[in-house]
This record gives sequence, structure tokens and C-alpha cells, in this order.
Amino acid sequence: MAEVRARPASLRSARAAAGGGARARPETGLWHRPALLHLAADLLMLVAAIGLGWALVIWFVSRPLFPLREVVVLTPPAQVTEAQLEYAARVAIDGNFFTVDLESARAAFEKLPWVRRAEVRRRWPDALELRIEEHEAVAYWTVSDSGDARLVNRQGEVFVAASEADMPQFDGPQGSSGWLLARFGEFSAMLQPLGLRLVGLALSAREAWQLRLDNGLVIMLGREQDKSPLAERLQRFIAVWPRVREQIDIDIKVADLRYPGGFALTPADGTVLLQTPPPSGRKGKQ
Repeated sequence: MAEVRARPASLRSARAAAGGGARARPETGLWHRPALLHLAADLLMLVAAIGLGWALVIWFVSRPLFPLREVVVLTPPAQVTEAQLEYAARVAIDGNFFTVDLESARAAFEKLPWVRRAEVRRRWPDALELRIEEHEAVAYWTVSDSGDARLVNRQGEVFVAASEADMPQFDGPQGSSGWLLARFGEFSAMLQPLGLRLVGLALSAREAWQLRLDNGLVIMLGREQDKSPLAERLQRFIAVWPRVREQIDIDIKVADLRYPGGFALTPADGTVLLQTPPPSGRKGKQ
């Protein structure tokens, strides 16, 4: 009997020992960590929800529910035509109220002749607002290096457009349009006492200046010099020109002011008619 009772006790002891050993070695794999699995599942659900929401937004705004119906021009153009604006709108405006690329539309309008700047904004619910700033041309300009014809605006910027306006002609090296515009204003103001209008201004590659007046007279100013500034030479000529015209009753073609103390006059036949100082002063040409 004693042997029969001892066997179950030994068996229970063995099982207990086996169970204790199992608890001493817990499982550590990913699939045995419920909290981490729940967190990963939540993150996946969040990413999926965001992706689905974004896809729904894209689908919604791309539907023909918000079509663009008009472009409202807030600044009535003076040079740009309605046909040009309509063409730019058809080419550049694509999509609906939400998807239209405003930057692309702005760039398309600024490519039109006479448009200096453009601004495009949305107007709820189905329109775009357009503001344009046009070039105000003040002169024609020919690039001396290439002979290309351009226009100059009031900011001294060069642009390309067709114009039949009566404006002065500028000629100069690339990048000199702003300088020419500034000098044009200065020389024009100086010539007002003579009642003559400056219609042409040229600057050579050596920075020598030449003026053309509305009576056909060409004034060769030459280069700027510390001892004989351009303004001083021109002012000296303006002061004596009325008296010279009274003494000489022929058509003067060129007035050469490149002398330190006087100028030379050339009539239409090319002969030097008057020179102050005398011919030896040619050495002082600037």
C-alpha cells in the first residue's frame, strides 16, 4: 500500500517541477507581446485612415463641382487686347477652383506683350481675379552689339512689343538702357531753353555720347571727363547757339563738342564751317 501511495506523490512532484521550470522561461517573441501588437495595429489603422481621407479629398476637389467660369480683369488694359488675355487664359488655366495652378497662370499672362507684371487670385466660388501692370514705353532702343530693336519703359527696363508711337530712339550697349534713360531726362531739361526736343540718344562702347535733336542737328558730346564734364560742354553750346544761328544762315548737320574750350560745326556738305578754339585744338578732342 505504501508503494502505491508513493507513486502519485512522485508524479505530482515531477509535474510541479516541470511546471515551475516552464514559468521560469517566459516567451519573449513579438507575437507574445499583445500591447505591442495592439499599438502596431492602431498605427496601421491610422495610416490607412489618413490615406483614405486624402484620396477622398483629392477625388472630391477634382470633381466638376467647382468649375472656373470667368476671369475678372480688375485693371482695364491699355495696350493688351482682350483676345490676347483670352488666349493666355485658355492656355494656362486648367483644373477647377481648387486645383488651378495660379503661378502657371501668372507666368502665362506675363509673357504677353506689354505686360510688365500680373497677379492672379481666386474669387469664390467660380472665378479668378487678374491684375496686370503694363509697360509704359518712353523710347525705342537698339542694342549696339546686335542691332536688336526693343522698347524701354519708365523704369529703364527693356521689353519687346510693337509700337508706332512717336518716341525717342536710344542706341547703346547691352544693359545700358537705364543709364540712357537717366541721361535723356538730364539732357532734355538742358535743351528746353533752345526750344528743341531731344529725339535720339546714343552711347558707344567707349561710353561716348551723341544727341540728335528734332531739327536734325546731331551733337557729339564725347566721353565724360573730369576737366570737361558733359553737362558743362552742353551748357556752353546752349549758351552761344542762338547767336551762332543768327550769324550763320545755313543748315548745320553736326555740332562737335569734344573740345575742351569750344566746338566745331559741320554743315550738310561736310565742310567744317566754324571751330572754336582754332584747328590746333583738335588735339583736345574727347
